[in-house]
Amino acid sequence: MNLIERKYKNEKRSKLLSGIVLFLLMLIPVFSYAQQTQINAEIDTSTIKIGEQILYSIQVETDSSNLVVFPEGDSFSPLEMVESFKADTTRLEDRFRLLKEYSLTQFDSGGYVIPQQKVLINDREFFTDSMLIEVANVEVDTTRQKMYPIKPSVEIPGSFKIPSWVWWLLVILVLAGLVFYLYRIKQKKEAEKELPPYEQVILELQQLDNSSLLEKREVKEYYSQLTFSARKYLDREVYDRALESTTSELIAYLELNKNAGKLELDEKTIKDLKVILSRADLAKFANSRPDIITAKSDRSRIGDIIEEVKTSIPEPSEEEIREDEAYREARERKKKQKRVIIAAILASLVIIGAIGAFIISKGFDEVRDSLLGHPTKELLEGEWIRSEYGDPSVMITTPEVLIRKELELPEETKQMMLGSETFVYGSPVSNFYTSLTTVKFSGETDFDLEKSVDGIYTMLEQQGARNIIMKEEEFSTLSGVEGIRIFGTLEIEDPVTGRAVTNAYEILNFVENSGFEQIMVIHNEGDTYAEEITQRIIDSVEFNKEGN
Repeated sequence: MNLIERKYKNEKRSKLLSGIVLFLLMLIPVFSYAQQTQINAEIDTSTIKIGEQILYSIQVETDSSNLVVFPEGDSFSPLEMVESFKADTTRLEDRFRLLKEYSLTQFDSGGYVIPQQKVLINDREFFTDSMLIEVANVEVDTTRQKMYPIKPSVEIPGSFKIPSWVWWLLVILVLAGLVFYLYRIKQKKEAEKELPPYEQVILELQQLDNSSLLEKREVKEYYSQLTFSARKYLDREVYDRALESTTSELIAYLELNKNAGKLELDEKTIKDLKVILSRADLAKFANSRPDIITAKSDRSRIGDIIEEVKTSIPEPSEEEIREDEAYREARERKKKQKRVIIAAILASLVIIGAIGAFIISKGFDEVRDSLLGHPTKELLEGEWIRSEYGDPSVMITTPEVLIRKELELPEETKQMMLGSETFVYGSPVSNFYTSLTTVKFSGETDFDLEKSVDGIYTMLEQQGARNIIMKEEEFSTLSGVEGIRIFGTLEIEDPVTGRAVTNAYEILNFVENSGFEQIMVIHNEGDTYAEEITQRIIDSVEFNKEGN
């Protein structure tokens, strides 16, 4: 190898070494940054049951000057994020350790993979490892699990909501107010029209002068208003059919009264009025278009004719004045009666509308019972009382306090027991009856609960029941005390009307705490309020497990 080749190879080796060194130097910041930033993700468990939650945490250790952005939203799908906790920050000299935790769950069984989560540090992306989660079914052994009846619904206070009937009532009041407002406007307009005839016609003629009908060449409308004002004045002062009469009929009436001496009008006045009315008829019905000068002349002449008619009308006599005053008083009375009738109609509409709104939102029966009253509805909506009765004691909630009542029992029955107590409200022939009976046995008594059903029929017959339909089923209180429920319908005679009334009844029999307990409810069949009361009473039954 000559000197030139050796020199060339040395230079090539030197350049390659320089490149490697330069590349390693460029990797130093990357390795340094990676060593400065550490990301770790973990979960508290990899196996859960349906609906249980796991705690997923991401821990980042980085320089205190770096900006860290943790994942949010649906990035954990197919698992659902229940809650994202606030990041916890711990300072380690010039570094920060950040801990971000998430609560995750899944409601279907199977294997699920939590995907890689992206963490941004100064716009640089880092990814965690994916993790496998097993979600198992919840096994329920129905043969060993004790079953309980469904608990009654409990009302919880919610946000205030305006009832629908309030909006209906508001609409009705607004409509009634609008009708009353329009009526008052109409009254006001009518009051404005009640000027004396002469003042009214002068006012209308002045309004016609101030209009721009002639400037707009609306001659037909001009003559219509002009002759209407003149006819209305004559209608109120001279001829009460002047508005509906033809021109020839009106002129004939004026000439007849002039000849009879009732009107002191000149022939020329009547003739001029005839000419003006005829010209107006042609303008209105024959499309004739008088010129503006003629129209203004006719307007001026109508004013003169009004003045002449006013002076030609004789002064009213005292009798006519009295008759006119009586007429005005009668007219005022009619107006007052009309106002009273309209007010009564509006009030009736508001009341009917309010009742209609209540019926729409509450139902007819609810509104009827609220207005007319209903005995069991008042019981249901009254203040209920929870108390303890008898020995063995029974806790029960009723709309009224049960009153102690002594019952006659056979001697052989008395010998089997230490005591018996009965508490009642109402009577079997009333619209609602409740009784609670407790019997304390003497010593150890093997009481057959099934046999207690046999005496129910006889007991009901003794209270006057007929046509008894009886059904039986097992029953369990909300606390798990088992008994027998006897229910059905019966007929009992109303002592007032003598008619047979169909009632529904429910009887609960229990053997608890060395005693026998019976709760009975009788009410009118189809009474929804009584049915709700019965259900509340039955659901409230509880026993003192320790006894007395």
